[in-house]
Amino acid sequence: MIPRVQALLLSLGIFALDRWSKWLVETKLGPYDTRVILPGYFNIVRSENPGVAFGMFADGATQSRTWVLVAVSLAVLGVLAAMLWKVDRQDRATTLSLALIFGGAIGNVFDRVRSGMVTDFLDFHVGTYHWYVFNLADSAICIGACLMILTVILAGGKPANHGEAAA
Repeated sequence: MIPRVQALLLSLGIFALDRWSKWLVETKLGPYDTRVILPGYFNIVRSENPGVAFGMFADGATQSRTWVLVAVSLAVLGVLAAMLWKVDRQDRATTLSLALIFGGAIGNVFDRVRSGMVTDFLDFHVGTYHWYVFNLADSAICIGACLMILTVILAGGKPANHGEAAA
């Protein structure tokens, strides 16, 4: 079991690392600038995403849609916070996955409230095929979600609780 304080510290650490990395990109690169790191495989690209994951809903972004996205994100953060508050009832993997998702979600919500869009900068590609540009918060959310799915699959479709994890 991961204690509540450790889970929250992990979330805050992810948020801080995400903010720091976005600050570096925002202050060192102009809009849509590219820095080639591994030619043919990886670039740092400053990109602003007014939509959600994978650029969905990015076309024709409006102020009202931004606030709807913020409201939905805040509701999700509330649910995640409530789940993290009850970590004593969850196994280690579930708590870790929730902390990763919570930290990443805070990072992206912060951006959306601050500027109406999220700064993305990690551009992986093979030749001319590019994956969607993303950031560290997105990475934490995806890793946390994959860990949670794996935990549920390995538990036979039932989330493990603290009692089962100790047995």
